[in-house]
Amino acid sequence: MDCRFCATPLVDVFLDLGTSPPSNAYLALEALQSPETWFPLKLFTCRQCHLVQVDEVQGHAELFASDYAYHSSYSRSWLEHARRYVDKVVPRLGLGPDSLVVELASNDGYLLQYMAERSVPCLGIEPTAGTAAVAQSKGIDTLVRFFGRQLADELVTTRGHADLIVANNVLAHVPDINDFVSGIGRLLSPAGTVTVEFPHLLELVEKHQFDTVYHEHFSYLSLRTVQAIFAAHGLRIWDVEELQTHGGSLRVWSSHAGATYAKTSNVERVLQRERDAGMSTMEWYEGFQKVAEQAKNAFIAFLLEQKRAGKTLAAYGAAAKGNTLLNFAGIRSDLIAFVADASPYKQGRFLPGSRIPVVNEQHLRDARPDFVVVLPWNLKQEITEQLSYVREWGGQFVFAIPQLATE
Repeated sequence: MDCRFCATPLVDVFLDLGTSPPSNAYLALEALQSPETWFPLKLFTCRQCHLVQVDEVQGHAELFASDYAYHSSYSRSWLEHARRYVDKVVPRLGLGPDSLVVELASNDGYLLQYMAERSVPCLGIEPTAGTAAVAQSKGIDTLVRFFGRQLADELVTTRGHADLIVANNVLAHVPDINDFVSGIGRLLSPAGTVTVEFPHLLELVEKHQFDTVYHEHFSYLSLRTVQAIFAAHGLRIWDVEELQTHGGSLRVWSSHAGATYAKTSNVERVLQRERDAGMSTMEWYEGFQKVAEQAKNAFIAFLLEQKRAGKTLAAYGAAAKGNTLLNFAGIRSDLIAFVADASPYKQGRFLPGSRIPVVNEQHLRDARPDFVVVLPWNLKQEITEQLSYVREWGGQFVFAIPQLATE
């Protein structure tokens, strides 16, 4: 395997989580009679550009098929995040009825609905037909396509250049990162801006977030590496924000290299933070395997201890990161009976690999488990507030990341 950005041969393993099925490949009842396909889940570090990446062991189209189960609108905190972004970016860039906003991986219209409320013309690009259909039902113009150079050129011809391109949590999901970023440059107007959000690799390591590794995440990104990728395609990062979403993310603001936006001090500040941590040396990328194994072993030991004590355990949040944790640890329904989730697109299905059933929240209320494992720990506050009634019967919440904890 060669680096998907700079083509340097990859030999340095960053993390090996064994094998697992794709984390968003939820199973229908009838699928339980058939075998699942498991793929290696191993990350490498590029010695040249320090891009951390997984091998593309399954095709892009198969990972993001029409029945893709993740719908952004079922998280209240994520909707609020999107609304705040729109409230900020519209006046900052002076967007209005004559502008064009394009969101890449627009999912179910969770963000563009707020653009439409402000009468800003917008277009969603979403390759998964199911989520795109939900966006279209909201009146959001959405193309069911994967984005890259070819589609960018088509859009310039049919729609014109974009004044703003939004790409939230998609840069890590594309196998051909050069094609994707080159497409952004082609679609973006000469004075336009692209904002890109992605989980920060520095936070992943410092907060032991190994469960955010799964096949749909092809790349794990630092600001230094993203800056190099963008520069290779004529784009200049002029601002960056550190966000709390997804356990710690960056939002970069970028434009064509010749655009007049002044670079803020935030860019150098975050780059310096990465240098101070040691991210410019290969030594920093070593040792994460031990961290993941320690967290896994502590989680397994806790579940076994509670099982021997006669306690009942369930989980909340059928999140992809939870599937990585459960499959790495070899957890099945004998230890965690079920996982409750708010999304009707996941209810009635089964987690990939572990085959733990996904149920609605009422099932959780009725079962009254002693412990509820919160799998999407990045939504800790939202979920513990939503499920505060668990404490009424003496139940406790369990978190495996960044370290085992009960509340």
